[in-house]
Amino acid sequence: MSFLSNVRAVAYKEATIVRHDKALLGMVIAQPIMMLLLFGLALSNEPANVPWAVLDRDESPLSRRFVQDVQATGYFLPWQRVASYDEGYAKLATGEVLAFVVVPDDFARDAYRARPELQVLLDGADPLSAARIGAYLAQIGQRFETVRAAPIRAGPGEGLVVRQEFRFNRALDDSRFFLAAIAGMLLTNLCMSATSLGLVGERENGTYEQMLASPTRPLEIVIGKLVPYVGLAYIVLVIATLGAGFGFGVWPSGSVLALLVVTLPFVLASLSVGVFVSAVAHTSAQAVFITVFAIMPSMVLSGVMFPYQLMPDGVRQIGGLFPLRWYQIALRRITLRGAGIEEVVAPALMLSVIFLVLLVLIRLRMKPRLG
Repeated sequence: MSFLSNVRAVAYKEATIVRHDKALLGMVIAQPIMMLLLFGLALSNEPANVPWAVLDRDESPLSRRFVQDVQATGYFLPWQRVASYDEGYAKLATGEVLAFVVVPDDFARDAYRARPELQVLLDGADPLSAARIGAYLAQIGQRFETVRAAPIRAGPGEGLVVRQEFRFNRALDDSRFFLAAIAGMLLTNLCMSATSLGLVGERENGTYEQMLASPTRPLEIVIGKLVPYVGLAYIVLVIATLGAGFGFGVWPSGSVLALLVVTLPFVLASLSVGVFVSAVAHTSAQAVFITVFAIMPSMVLSGVMFPYQLMPDGVRQIGGLFPLRWYQIALRRITLRGAGIEEVVAPALMLSVIFLVLLVLIRLRMKPRLG
């Protein structure tokens, strides 16, 4: 009987603590609502808002009608006109577009002789989206009405031939899509979890004010707390890269130096997220819960599981606030597209900006006195 009463007393005490922890209760309520909205409204395997480019060498009414038919489906964003094959392929290689349509200069002429053809290059880095986008374009081509000349009369043609080529993942292997970004997922978990208890732990141990009263400045304290984990993060990066390579044959096809360089601002930005969580949390339990709350949307909205280009406006922009969005872009450019340092400059700069902004927010949050 004393056992049950003791358990009941401890449970009542803990329930009282939880009941007065408004931040924790808020997270408990907000997290399922957020995930329901993300998976119910924001995310879908059906392509939408597909960015695409067109090289129209024919410039005929027939070729323009095909482009308009594609646009009318509602699956594609307004098409980007390119002046050369190299320009269109560059957009495809950097992920700026997911499909590149090349209309040959004899497109309209072939419509009067046989079934006209056009070429479609698809970004195979995301196999599911590439296959679906290709299927949509093929269906449009089959339904497309051309005009064929005959000895007696002219009549409707049999549609056109869409010759598809998948680049950067010709076999549409799903494992390459996920393994290319596996390092980003592992490092996100490590970095955010490792530093989320640092400052809040100092508060709970009663050493927070003593730490701030030392000759070391707050930013020096923050950066000093980050440095040991940078080396640990690079160890995880090496393990993930070698594991994907030896285990599944997915090696970086681009510059290894670029991979090492872009990893540094990502690790610093991700570690800073954990430090910021630790700075705003009042207890270790809050810090852990907020960290999980930050990691899950980062995985969903960054593009490591679902292509960010196909996300609705608003949701896509929110995903750009997470460091993992920019790191996975760099990882897939290096691993699947053979990118060098110049192709990952933009993601590295965005990660650096996120790191600097977080440093400012952390500094503003760190106060010389408790409370």
